[in-house]
Amino acid sequence: MPRAASSQIVRTATLTVRAEDVPGAVDRARAVVDGAGGYPAAETTDRDPEGHERSRLVLRVPPAEYDAVLVRLARLGTVVSRQVSAKDVTDQVVDVDSRVRTQRASVARVRALMEKATSIGDIVSLESELSSRQADLESLEAQLKSLRDRTAMATVTLLLRQPDAAPDGASDDDTRSFGDALSGGWRAFLAAVKWLLVALGAVLPFAVAVGLLYGLWRLVRGRLPSALRRRTRAADSRDEPGPAAGEHAADDGPAGAPRDPDRTVPAGEGDRGPR
Repeated sequence: MPRAASSQIVRTATLTVRAEDVPGAVDRARAVVDGAGGYPAAETTDRDPEGHERSRLVLRVPPAEYDAVLVRLARLGTVVSRQVSAKDVTDQVVDVDSRVRTQRASVARVRALMEKATSIGDIVSLESELSSRQADLESLEAQLKSLRDRTAMATVTLLLRQPDAAPDGASDDDTRSFGDALSGGWRAFLAAVKWLLVALGAVLPFAVAVGLLYGLWRLVRGRLPSALRRRTRAADSRDEPGPAAGEHAADDGPAGAPRDPDRTVPAGEGDRGPR
């Protein structure tokens, strides 16, 4: 008949405490945990944007000292919040423990078959099966070890901060006031203006150089067509032929007399006067 299993309880708590002297409260919290037979599993200390100190400690304590430790930690300052939970994982521990025993027996059987195998094919097949079952066994043993560790020691998360310090974690946005939001927006605006001025300072020399080059190009472009037109007119005037010698005399006749386009002047008539 199977032996009845004792209850396996996972106990966790989160305690937020305000203290004027955060480093001193951290030292006293360590002393409380050491006196109860526990140990600090993790510790983080930082400052909020205003320079106030904050600390986060993860403490492991024996289940028998769990309640007493919570009472002593609450005396470090003013308790802001307290969350406590207890989860019964007895069935899960029993199930994983049973699967571990079954898997160990399966691995032992495969090893026994390998000792009796004679052909290379059987040995290769059994080695592959042994590797697969051994991996499953290691996974189950890790699960069982985690469950036993969580039930063997309770976990207390202690959050210590100064009275005016901003709370850490995801709840920061929920506790910010309108003034905090306005101050944050103003700082963001100043930062944006600062970066804009830096960008303008970096681009300004190039913009001035491009403007000067563009003005020079416009000046050269405006003078070049005028010079080309003057040169073209000068070339055309040099290439135009002048009137032939005696052409005006032959065409015009006596001064002031109208010219008859149908009249033919005999040779030498122009040189003789009236008889």
